[in-house]
Amino acid sequence: MNIIALLAPVSILLALGGLAFFAWTFKNRQYDDPQGDAARILYDHLDEGPPPADAGGPRRTRRPG
Repeated sequence: MNIIALLAPVSILLALGGLAFFAWTFKNRQYDDPQGDAARILYDHLDEGPPPADAGGPRRTRRPG
């Protein structure tokens, strides 16, 4: 029961710290990136998804046995 008395305030402090950090990032406009959005629209290769599994890279062979 004593562990709950310790962990409850610690978890509340961690949650408040995370909320304060989020508020700081929002206040400092960390989520605004108009230049990045404008540049990303020019790259077509990002829309294709990951390359196929057999496109290059080392080939794995089975061991006999």
